[in-house]
Amino acid sequence: MKEKVVLAYSGGLDTTAIIPWLKENYDYEVICVCVDCGQGAELDGLEERAKASGAEKLYIEDLTDVFADEYVVPCVQAHAVYENKYLLGTSMARPAIAKRLVEIARKEGATAICHGATGKGNDQIRFELGIKALAPDLKIIAAWRDDKWTMNSREEEIEYCRQHGIHLPFDASSSYSRDRNLWHISHEGLELEDPASEPNYEHLLVLSVTPEKAPDEGECVTMTFEKGVPTSINGEKMKVSDIIRKLNALGGRHGIGIVDIVENRVVGMKSRGVYETPGGTILYEAHQQLEELILDRDTYRVKEEMGNLFAQIVYEGKWFTPLREAVQAFIESTQQYVTGEVKFKLYKGNVIKAGTTSPYSLYNESIASFTTGDLYDHHDAEGFINLFGLSCKVRAMKMQEVNGK
Repeated sequence: MKEKVVLAYSGGLDTTAIIPWLKENYDYEVICVCVDCGQGAELDGLEERAKASGAEKLYIEDLTDVFADEYVVPCVQAHAVYENKYLLGTSMARPAIAKRLVEIARKEGATAICHGATGKGNDQIRFELGIKALAPDLKIIAAWRDDKWTMNSREEEIEYCRQHGIHLPFDASSSYSRDRNLWHISHEGLELEDPASEPNYEHLLVLSVTPEKAPDEGECVTMTFEKGVPTSINGEKMKVSDIIRKLNALGGRHGIGIVDIVENRVVGMKSRGVYETPGGTILYEAHQQLEELILDRDTYRVKEEMGNLFAQIVYEGKWFTPLREAVQAFIESTQQYVTGEVKFKLYKGNVIKAGTTSPYSLYNESIASFTTGDLYDHHDAEGFINLFGLSCKVRAMKMQEVNGK
């Protein structure tokens, strides 16, 4: 019997061409696995396409809820943002995909896993670190880095498929390189490859409109959280995946969450892309709005540092590591009391606060008010400032002495 390879299959041109390439160059039996993290209509017709290309079988694995609950929620709780802008939409999905690829490989008795990520991007790292962490014995085939892969353009891939009797609904016309899931959609290529060029938003946007085209009236939204997990929108309880879908619709309508960024890839180069994350942007903002009330000063400061570290870990594909588990454990411990209601208005690209309440709020009006209350004596500040500023004063006195003043 032939050895089996599990192919991470999206149904796009690259992974479609890889099917006959694997059979021709490795004599493998090809098992395609498409992991559904909320790609929507992109999955239509995949089984027929995979079989027509020579795959033995195709698994379509619906991980939308797993993705939302086990990968998105920890990033929201951490407020994990890469380089101050990127909300990790592609990054957080890759470990979920890698894990399911390994599970299917074990089920099928496969000896290898293949992916179609290029040798310049981050996804090759994310897929392969996940596979190595979960199944170090499995061989990894990265088609675009393989010496046997000789195709370097869409035209060559289409011709290769044609030569193998595969007639597919792809043409050689240029288009953006996109990645879509429940959380976001990313865009790279075309005019975006020149940082001096303005994005062609008329042609580019999928989930959103620009703020200029958003309604002239804002829309008020109320959300609730329990222990850092979103639970309802406008009084309607929903599972997390449905909350994200609802927020995507709301945010997209109001031009929320469009980010144009030049980011530093793990491999060292800079790349420019546009991300649409309407629902995620709202969710991050609402969660942080609630945390402001609840977390004490020291915990808030350290959690901010941990959130940045968590973003770096996720971006670099190190999900299945002791460090990610440890940082996530810290973050989860801070979420015990992050429960309450958040109100905000969506208006032309902005999420505007409209009031936050929590039974665990540390905001005390008696202390914070300009009116003197019983819990705070203004005179106490004098001794505190004397001690808090003592090192500054001692240094200034020494400098006066040294300078002879």
